[in-house]
Amino acid sequence: MASRPRQHRRPTPRAAPTRRPSVSTEDYLERIGELVDRTGGARMVDIARVLGVSRPSVTAMVKRLAGAGYVEYTRYRGLWLTPKGRGVAVQMKNRHATLKRFLVVLGLDEETQENDIEGWEHCLSPQTLAQIEALTRFLEARPAVLREFRQT
Repeated sequence: MASRPRQHRRPTPRAAPTRRPSVSTEDYLERIGELVDRTGGARMVDIARVLGVSRPSVTAMVKRLAGAGYVEYTRYRGLWLTPKGRGVAVQMKNRHATLKRFLVVLGLDEETQENDIEGWEHCLSPQTLAQIEALTRFLEARPAVLREFRQT
């Protein structure tokens, strides 16, 4: 009985894993998005002020953001979010709003809300965030259940 030659199969190409932006990238893009929405643009001095960092730190980060395709920067004129950067900024804004609604439903004070949101918004998976959103909608639609919960 003759043996057949082995056929070599090429491995199926796999999509490169998409890397999530770093926490600092998300923070910068979220704040830049807020500045652009509020004032029409973002200047280095404004970014430094809202993030509480030095101007040289902002300059270094903006260079990295531009290199990664998140922003376009013109010296002395300011910067703008690219569609890629706007996507991350909007995603962070939505995450923030979802977590804010959830913590408001729980009856937590403003300071606690903001401190907790800053810690959570970068580490929660999309699945967990979706469940928090669903739980928030559930509780908002059932005021009696929410009142009962708050009394415990």
